[in-house]
Amino acid sequence: MPQFVTTFDPQHGVAVPVAEGVERLTAPNPSPFTFHGTNTYIVGQKSVCVIDPGPDNDAHLDALMAALKGREVSHIAVSHTHRDHSPLARRLKERTGAVIVAEGPHRPSRPLFEGEVNPFAESSDTDFVPDRALADGDTVEGDGWRLTAVHTPGHTANHTAFALDNTGILFSADHVMAWATSIVAPPDGAMADYMASLDRLLSRDDRLYLPGHGGPVSEPRTFVRALRTHRRMRERAVLERVRKGDRLIADMVSVIYASTDPRLHGAAALSVLAHIEDLVEKGLVATDGSPRLSGEYRPG
Repeated sequence: MPQFVTTFDPQHGVAVPVAEGVERLTAPNPSPFTFHGTNTYIVGQKSVCVIDPGPDNDAHLDALMAALKGREVSHIAVSHTHRDHSPLARRLKERTGAVIVAEGPHRPSRPLFEGEVNPFAESSDTDFVPDRALADGDTVEGDGWRLTAVHTPGHTANHTAFALDNTGILFSADHVMAWATSIVAPPDGAMADYMASLDRLLSRDDRLYLPGHGGPVSEPRTFVRALRTHRRMRERAVLERVRKGDRLIADMVSVIYASTDPRLHGAAALSVLAHIEDLVEKGLVATDGSPRLSGEYRPG
């Protein structure tokens, strides 16, 4: 089990130095899904990049412009297109003329099944279009800094982390966070992709993660290994519930997530669905038709 850190002082409205040449400004949008709010990062000194400008929030935009102190903003980098991360990019571009970079527009990890409704549709910034699409390994640079795109699909299909070259720092966004596990909710997210992205991060030698919510991950490889183990345990728990006779996802959630805040049980159900999709693909769980929240499941 990862050692989650739930103590965090967001200092809303204040740019907090978190590494050499990096400041964090946390948006005032706390919720069960965003912790104390979305972290926006300012990278550089004279010519800077803003990573994940955040939600369309007047107070956060004002605080961000004040924190920039007249510095040139050459780039706005967006990790993924959920409404707590990307919408403010458009207004920030209007103020600064910066180039918006990201993997691409919002898209689901798989097409919707017939009759399926995307439960996170309202959370998706479907209007977002970057000025420049970043392929995996592409770079953007400015005065004394360079960022490399590290594609990490799973939480969303277009999720991208950004490595600050020659520092060992990775802006891990919502893929890996110190305070909680990331939500993987089909059809936007995919568990197989998420697990593959964890493996990808384990192949790197980053020394510090600066995530999209909460404080830093100071021992990333140890943390990611524990996170991967935790997800595998969840998969085994789901498979065990199916083998013990649970046929509905709601029944599985009531047991597996018995100690979880009930407000998060809807997200937990989607996480179970993500595991179910992967288990069906592996042939370990069976269902009639396509996996879905209302489906009935049995051992494969």
